[in-house]
Formats: sequence, C-alpha cells, structure tokens
Amino acid sequence: MKALVIRPDRKAIEDVQIISLIDIKNIIGFDTVTSDAVGTNGDRLFFDEECFLRGTPGRYQIDSVIPVAGTGLLVGTLGEGAELRDVQTDLDQLQDRIRYL
Repeated sequence: MKALVIRPDRKAIEDVQIISLIDIKNIIGFDTVTSDAVGTNGDRLFFDEECFLRGTPGRYQIDSVIPVAGTGLLVGTLGEGAELRDVQTDLDQLQDRIRYL
C-alpha cells in the first residue's frame, strides 16, 4: 500500500510502498513505533516513540500534532489505526501542512 515517508534531515517527503507494520518499523529504524492521528481522513503519522529520549535530530510538525523527530511515515488506517490502507493525503498536500523545526 502507498505511504509517505518524511525524512526531516533532508526536508524531503517520498512515496513508498509498505505491506505491514514490519515495513514501518524498518523504514523508521526502530521497534518502538507509535502513531498519532493526522487530520480526519484516517491517516496516522508513525514515528519512533523514543525519538526525544534518543536525541534524534530533525524535528517537524504536521498541522497541530505534537512535533516529533526523526523519520516518520504517514499511512492510511481504518478502525482507529487497527488496519492499514493507502495514505489518503497526497505528497503535495503534506508538503503544505508540514513545518520543519
């Protein structure tokens, strides 16, 4: 399924294909993955839950979601994040909504 990877160290957003939570963990680079809802269309931002404890560089914020650091992945979900699906936000929309800190 389609997802958007956020690489704040490069201030870049890229389309990627994922299959499962394992892919999300591999892209983020850590097993301590959590997510927050972004908008109202079911998209969730997956990121390293310990990003600030690790001192991970590259902070960013989407809309009014609490800022995070490090690589993130925007993925579509259903049922409060229980089921993954294609991301609903497109790359151009996300670029307009993200702020690098």
